Amino acid sequence: MRQFIATQVNELLAEHEPPCVSLYQPTHRSHPENQQDPIRYRNLLQEMEASLRKKYPTKKFDVLLARFEALARDEDFWRHRTDALAILASADKFEVFELQRPVAELMVVADSFHLKPLLRIVQSADRYQILCLNREEARLYEGNRDALDPVDLGAMASTMGAALGEELTPSHQTVSSPGGGVGTPAMRHGQGSRKDDVDGDRDRFFRAIDRDVLEQHSRPSGLPLMLVALAEHHAPFRAVSHNPYLMAEGLTIHPDALSLEQLRVQAWA
Repeated sequence: MRQFIATQVNELLAEHEPPCVSLYQPTHRSHPENQQDPIRYRNLLQEMEASLRKKYPTKKFDVLLARFEALARDEDFWRHRTDALAILASADKFEVFELQRPVAELMVVADSFHLKPLLRIVQSADRYQILCLNREEARLYEGNRDALDPVDLGAMASTMGAALGEELTPSHQTVSSPGGGVGTPAMRHGQGSRKDDVDGDRDRFFRAIDRDVLEQHSRPSGLPLMLVALAEHHAPFRAVSHNPYLMAEGLTIHPDALSLEQLRVQAWA
């Protein structure tokens, strides 16, 4: 999920070469309701093009329109929607944000971006993040009382092998989760290693995850962070964590034991 965070406000409020397009659309998570989403999107594009040509008759919009059209043709994109969509686009920017609560359908063409719907969401008090953690892998989710979705980690290393690289103890047992999601069973391979090597790798991995989550997600978003992990991993992670957003309470369960909906319900409770 590509979420909007408060630190992006100043960037979007800065001057951008007009026209600036702000498109907001409620979308749907499941079939058959989501079949109407691309149709409504194309209707908004027609409205947008008419507005562009009326307000900026001397400008050319081929590149800008092409980016919107490419999204209209992306079938995989429309199969995996959240509760709403926000697109902010100009000659030098094309930002797509997935929202976890519906917004009113709106299309604005102006000299600056229309941010009020995004600001209302950022200011809501029920948002939180969840760090699902085991010895070998970390996953991050963002939610509110009604929804929970995976966060796009970007370049962040989320597995022990990626985070530690050459620092990884050679004989360390590795674990991979091919699906990468909640409820996905892990595949184990390797011959194991001495406990001190394993614990050393674990602690270095936990430090790397704590650092990256803090710098790339917790600090920019300012959201409370809940840890979901086996009881045996809570103490070592908290011992190395410097994240002030980490909640004192968490869930002591293996993340793979819960579906996404079960995780949302238990975390919200």
